[in-house]
Amino acid sequence: MPLEFHQIDAFTDQPFRGNPAVVYRLDAWLDDELMQRIAAEHNQAETAFTVREGDGWRIRWFTPACEVPLCGHATLATAHALFDLYGEPGERLDFVCLSGALAVARENGRLVLDFPAMWLEPAPLAEQVAAILGQRVLEVRAGKELLAVLESEQAVRDCEPDLAALAKLPGLGVIVTAPGVRHDFVSRYFAPGIGIDEDPVTGSTHCILTPYWAERLSKHDLSAYQCSARGGELHCRLEGERVKIAGQAVLVASGTLHL
Repeated sequence: MPLEFHQIDAFTDQPFRGNPAVVYRLDAWLDDELMQRIAAEHNQAETAFTVREGDGWRIRWFTPACEVPLCGHATLATAHALFDLYGEPGERLDFVCLSGALAVARENGRLVLDFPAMWLEPAPLAEQVAAILGQRVLEVRAGKELLAVLESEQAVRDCEPDLAALAKLPGLGVIVTAPGVRHDFVSRYFAPGIGIDEDPVTGSTHCILTPYWAERLSKHDLSAYQCSARGGELHCRLEGERVKIAGQAVLVASGTLHL
């Protein structure tokens, strides 16, 4: 059984930057174990599978190791595929996922994710996380992820975490962030516990970062840069209980999987 797939770099307008994701538009769901094996075969941070349901789409995301409840860059990549490769009409796509309802709209040459805002609680883990990151940590907040706030953009760039120790911390992964030099804030994201040592550009972490920095900086429109080796730019806006995350995407490869 042949299955068409597309590899798309998200949160960039240039190939080989941003965050790559593999996208499958399916007519019907595959077995969960098979989708996990396909994701492991591609070995990208995320492989997205989507199936039309009613007037919208259901979407699921798999790392090489497990299914995850929310993923921004692979949703952006999926929307790019549906709009540009499969000719979906209109200016908005509605998705349902493990985290609830999502939407992606086309606005001013960008794709805009509409995701739930997430707030984390302060946690007494600064010393432990600092030892793992090799950088001074000003505060830590905890929930589904850990958020570690550092002093500067350079400190974020200089992080060389002990990934084995980091994988033992609570939560899916650790978001490292600080005020930016040319952006309102910068970040990196490490999640070895779910098979991602470092994610190049992570849309879903900005559901946490946007409300945090909106409060810190007293502004709701924010420019963000994820300063991984590939790098990626995001434009974020807090709207009540929702976060709008805008970026671009570019197709880099298409192919057929033979089962």
